[in-house]
Amino acid sequence: MNRVRCAIYTRKSSEEGLEQSFNSLDAQREACAAYILSQASEGWSMNSEEYDDGGISGGTLDRPALQRLLGDIAAGRIDIVVVYKVDRLTRSLLDFSKLVEAFDKAGTSFVSITQSFNTTTSMGRLTLNMLLSFAQFEREVTAERIRDKIAASKARGMWMGGTPPTGYAKNDRTLAIVPEEAEFVRHIFARYLDVGNVRSLADDLARQGTKGPVRIYASGRRAGGTPLSRGQLYHLLNNPIYIGRIRHHEKTYAGLHPAIIDLATWDAVQAQLAENTQGTARQRANRPSLLAGLIRDDKGEPLIASHACKAAPGKTRSGTVRYRYYISRWAAEGVVKGESAIRIPAAEVESAVIDQLAGALGDPIDIIARLGAPLDASALGAISSAAGKLAGKVRSGEREAVRALVAAVRVLRNEIQIDLNAGNLAMVLGIEPGTSEVVTLNSPTRLTRTGHTMRVIQTDRVRTPEKRPRENLLRLLVKGRGWWEWLAQGDIDIATIAREEGLTASYVTRVTRLAFLSPTVVDAIIAGAQPVALEAGLLRAPGLPASWAEQERVFLTV
Repeated sequence: MNRVRCAIYTRKSSEEGLEQSFNSLDAQREACAAYILSQASEGWSMNSEEYDDGGISGGTLDRPALQRLLGDIAAGRIDIVVVYKVDRLTRSLLDFSKLVEAFDKAGTSFVSITQSFNTTTSMGRLTLNMLLSFAQFEREVTAERIRDKIAASKARGMWMGGTPPTGYAKNDRTLAIVPEEAEFVRHIFARYLDVGNVRSLADDLARQGTKGPVRIYASGRRAGGTPLSRGQLYHLLNNPIYIGRIRHHEKTYAGLHPAIIDLATWDAVQAQLAENTQGTARQRANRPSLLAGLIRDDKGEPLIASHACKAAPGKTRSGTVRYRYYISRWAAEGVVKGESAIRIPAAEVESAVIDQLAGALGDPIDIIARLGAPLDASALGAISSAAGKLAGKVRSGEREAVRALVAAVRVLRNEIQIDLNAGNLAMVLGIEPGTSEVVTLNSPTRLTRTGHTMRVIQTDRVRTPEKRPRENLLRLLVKGRGWWEWLAQGDIDIATIAREEGLTASYVTRVTRLAFLSPTVVDAIIAGAQPVALEAGLLRAPGLPASWAEQERVFLTV
């Protein structure tokens, strides 16, 4: 009979009563010891080491005895952790999932003697998975409530965070006018009506040397103080915030803040914008420059979306292929300078921005920290789900999704800096706006000149797909499917398979889960189209996501 080493963990939140000769920790340990003794026929034996945390909350994992327990588990000295109740181990669902992952990695199970929790059995693991599924549902419902709260607050005219538009400063849940910036906004509206279109307005302001107001954020970073691009001007002229209204998706509501622009001026500007837009929809559809109006060089100068039509290889008719670029504004306007103009292929810089943005959305905890928002463990699952959906839209190059998040892009010599709109990001993820007004991402790149064109090389990009299937990955899929078919017949369990195969039950469990792998991931592995970084260890790691979309994000974008 194999010896099963059992460790008892006890905890009490307060120190009250711990001075007694027989206290709560002793009672928990005695009950757990009795349970272990009842399983002696299964080879269970109690570890002499005591893991007692007295007077420590279950809301943290930073407990001396628990850390010693985790160290012994990692060292392979414990097979089963026995607790009186699950909440003795932790009260946090996020921490609970971390502990289960650590246990699973080491092949350790845990038992709650008063709650019929026993992960040494298939029924116990099923119960655990059901519990986590309901917890995930609860987190998603919480996120929906937050999104509904944001929508309801905007319907009442409240400002829900983010970087205030030019002309305003934050004032609790509304906005206050900044007089000098408000005059700048009124000047923009008046000049637009004088010149008639955004391009002429941008040229007029540049000739006058007019620059946007300078802002200094709490982090010390300066923004503004540069000429406004056409994209920035269009956004300013089209923002209903200036007539005292709050926009939420396609609707606007009366805001609590004062207006800067009167309705007559606003209506005249909107009519002029609409007139200029007529007849250009087809042209703009043919110019899908994702970062137009948002991108600048290392000196803060705007990079303008441009294109050139050339014959495709093997063709003689010109204009067959359209090549898009972002080029220095002064070069686009025909200004001669002593320095070389920047001319970057649009697809390369857009790809770098999309990769970095999608990658950041894959780590929602880091995003929450960057936003300066409180971390609510109960809502983490819903936030992760929302971030995953948003990452999918970003990867597909969905214009509205990207431009709603990206406030500015700066192309430097060794990196691309991406400023995100913190308010929009918080709203999409369904979390309360934090203290940060802007979130900056850094994409490591290298600019290399080839002829007249600068090339963007992503120095951390490792996503090149392979061209042939890998046998070790295929073997894992076959094993997982085969073991699941045995289990489905009901004549065999995980422990029996592990014993017959000479493997641990934990390993068999993790591989069997691959029977529920996303068909898209399976097809990629069979076709040999998986990323280079997709190794067998990643496939059989603990915590296979239940969602196929999440599996595809984890395994096909590594």
